[in-house]
Formats: sequence, C-alpha cells, structure tokens
Amino acid sequence: QVQLVESGGGLVQAGGSLRLSCAASGGTFTYYTMGWFRQAPGKERIFVAHISGYGTRTLYADSVKGRFTISRDNAKNTVYLQMNSLKPEDAAVYYCAAVHLKIPTGMSSSEYSDWGQGTEVTVSS
Repeated sequence: QVQLVESGGGLVQAGGSLRLSCAASGGTFTYYTMGWFRQAPGKERIFVAHISGYGTRTLYADSVKGRFTISRDNAKNTVYLQMNSLKPEDAAVYYCAAVHLKIPTGMSSSEYSDWGQGTEVTVSS
C-alpha cells in the first residue's frame, strides 16, 4: 500500500494554468502506475490521465488531451498534472491514485487501489 498526498489546487481564471502534485510514500514508486481522477459536485469520479511506472506510457481522457500533461519524478516519488488552458468545466476535486504492478487498459477507478485525499481546483469564468 502506498500513501498519497495531493497539493497544488486553488482558484484560477479560465485560460490559466495550475500544476498539481502528488507525493507518494510507503512503497516502491516505480512499481506503481499513477493516475489522476476528478470529481465535480454531484457527479461521479472520472478518469483524467495515467502514467506508467517509468513514464513510458501515458493515457489521457479526451476532454483534457492537448491541455493537460501528466509526468512523474521517480527520484522524488512524485507525480504531476500540468493543467493548461483551464475551463470552468475542469473545476473539481482532483484525486491521485495508484495501482501496483499493472498498467490499466481502461479508465475505471476500480482498477486503482490507493487514493489521496484530493485537492480542489476552482476555475472562474
């Protein structure tokens, strides 16, 4: 099991940028595919992006492709989500997630075993 702590959320104007971070501890970081999900009020948690253990494979939701970039620094046990050209519909609580020794083929949250507490992103129009 790995412990995850997100940071970097906040208020930004539409068109602006934010970078989220997720620090992991308690496991061998490179063994984990790391994902980002988001949940808006009253809606289900949905997939944003994931990155494999050594960063060689990434997957993005269509809604963020070309605007968001997931990356990781294995020396710092940290995964990032760079969010550019933010839209009001990007506002949500963003969660970091981890899955051990597996690269999910899909975008289901059920494939991830460990979750952070979330960081809130607010986008003003």
